Amino acid sequence: MLAMQLVAPGVPLRAVHLPVPAPLAGQVLLRVEACGVCRTDLHLLDGEVAAACPVVPGHEVVGRVAGLGPGVTGLRAGDLVGAGWLAGACGACRACASGAENLCDAIRFNGCDNNGGYAEYMVAAADYTYPIPPGYDAVHAAPLLCAGLIGYRTYAMAGAAERLGLYGFGAAAHLLAQLARYEGRQVYAFTRPGDLQAQALARQLGAAWVGGSDQPPPVALDAALIFAPDGALVPRALAAVRKGGAVICGGIHMSDIPAFPYALLWGERTIRSVANLTRADAHAFLALAARYPLRAEVQTYPLEQANAALADLRAGRVRGAAVLVPAGQCR
Repeated sequence: MLAMQLVAPGVPLRAVHLPVPAPLAGQVLLRVEACGVCRTDLHLLDGEVAAACPVVPGHEVVGRVAGLGPGVTGLRAGDLVGAGWLAGACGACRACASGAENLCDAIRFNGCDNNGGYAEYMVAAADYTYPIPPGYDAVHAAPLLCAGLIGYRTYAMAGAAERLGLYGFGAAAHLLAQLARYEGRQVYAFTRPGDLQAQALARQLGAAWVGGSDQPPPVALDAALIFAPDGALVPRALAAVRKGGAVICGGIHMSDIPAFPYALLWGERTIRSVANLTRADAHAFLALAARYPLRAEVQTYPLEQANAALADLRAGRVRGAAVLVPAGQCR
């Protein structure tokens, strides 16, 4: 099979031909139809998040079941399922026992600790795959598997916030903007200064206000969700939220947060981070995606052009989400 492999940080992915993997006990073999390109993949490429190189990246994977390992039940050949960032947890530690498998010290990640979806086939733990909601094809479902899932965990931490700021209007924010609007909330979209493409998308999706991340919103926010990996946004977001408001950092990596005056935090404002996700998050979000017609804006690339997709994502040239499609895999 064709795969795009990360050999070492700082080196472009290379096209390789690997044997089609055989599913082991508890695993499922997926014939990949689409794989989203996530900013976490850039962090792996840049060495900001450690990966078990050489490894095939990709953790927004949608594919057809092509084989079942021993002991797998509940899945059949041809089922359309997704696999996300979470590849497995120990199931026995204090974190797992409390429902916080996202904090397990033995946690494993698709496309980081084991080969992911930048390939024509991949294997995944069957218990960590999810049925794709009706009405979604593989290409438009792929961004749900990380931008959607991690975004949803971030969104859930905002509680009942009515005025919601979204910093970094990319794959996650453009899905959450739709969810927030369906739930009757107001969205305030912050983009890279001068990013007219992202600003146009935010307006199209019903944002109450759109501006650059260097601008203050017209009203105090109840919560601000940060998806851009820029630590300088934290004090800006603190200045934008009301007393008692929350700033929630949704990325796996962020540049250092600069020093800021205590007055920005005072007033019982809080800063929280999001670490990975749980399977409960996935089932809850995908149920919402089945209820509300969340529409992912996508730009597709052939699998072998993964480096071009990553470059476009880095430069802010992607409207919505980038998705890789193996040749002949997606109808």
